[in-house]
Amino acid sequence: MGRLVALSLLGISLALLGERFLALRNRLKASGEVESVDLPNCHLIKGIEAGSEDIAILPNGLAFFSVGRKHPGLHSFAPDKPGGILMMDLKEKKLRALELRISRGFNLASFNPHGISTFIDDDDTVYLFVVNHPESKNTVEIFKYEEEENSLLHIKTVKHELFPSVNDVVAVGPAHFYATNDHYFSDIFLKYLETYLNLRWANVVYYSPNEVKVVAEGFDVANGISISPDEKYIYVADMLAHEIHVLEKHTNMNLTQSKVLKLDTLVDNLSIDPSSGDIWVGCHPNGQKLFVYDPNNPPSSEILRIQNILTEKPTVTTVYANNGSVLQGSSVASIYDGKLLIGTLYHRALYCEL
Repeated sequence: MGRLVALSLLGISLALLGERFLALRNRLKASGEVESVDLPNCHLIKGIEAGSEDIAILPNGLAFFSVGRKHPGLHSFAPDKPGGILMMDLKEKKLRALELRISRGFNLASFNPHGISTFIDDDDTVYLFVVNHPESKNTVEIFKYEEEENSLLHIKTVKHELFPSVNDVVAVGPAHFYATNDHYFSDIFLKYLETYLNLRWANVVYYSPNEVKVVAEGFDVANGISISPDEKYIYVADMLAHEIHVLEKHTNMNLTQSKVLKLDTLVDNLSIDPSSGDIWVGCHPNGQKLFVYDPNNPPSSEILRIQNILTEKPTVTTVYANNGSVLQGSSVASIYDGKLLIGTLYHRALYCEL
């Protein structure tokens, strides 16, 4: 009898593991392929060879690039080189990406930037918020952009127990922001287990110097986060659920879900066109290729444009798609005055004129 019970439990466990494995393949879209959608006026950006995971553009056309992101188990084309912040002036005729100097005292050797966001104060001071993973830790760094010196002055390092696995950030004040945790756990093994079992424990946290709180939860992998031009809504990309969540922002900074847009791809970072409110999304048509790198079968890239997301029937357009022959693992797309910048998790970056 005891052996029969043991065999029954073993069979149930194996069946559950098998079901979770098949479900994970579906969430990763492990069989996903992409049909090429080309843009005519594009070229690779010199100086970006090992990823530009996120991009933020100021109203004056200055674009910040988060480069050199590294993560355990994820491919890197420059594993021994620290990350950095690059800048490009999109108003210049001859475009070039230059690395910004960071003030003394900041640990550059362990700089591992991830998601970024900007905030312009009433006195026109520009703040740059950077998710950082020094030695696999989780912090948000706040910098002040010094335009005359073309450098970043480090203001503050934000650490908190509610930031176990920070992915992206959207600034809403000079020291205030929302941040996504793509996992509930910080331990790498527990992260894999959390993903495998699809626990949906990822969340969004609001931070201010006076208050830190979870304001939204129940995500599979909370990834990119952004804010509508009127600042009434927060948008969150749930990567493995293939969804974009629209959350209404309240005066107490709490969030309530307004709607969910379901897509057929893994969604990464979100960028907003300030003039139209359109959402530009860096996507991964096949997540397995992204996480299990094969140079002979590289991850593809896909950029979506979402118009009128608050309506009953938003318009979703594939603006760019490539099988990895040009661009591998697109993670972000940002627009400025008819100019499109596309970044990747660990590959090159693309500039296109629309």
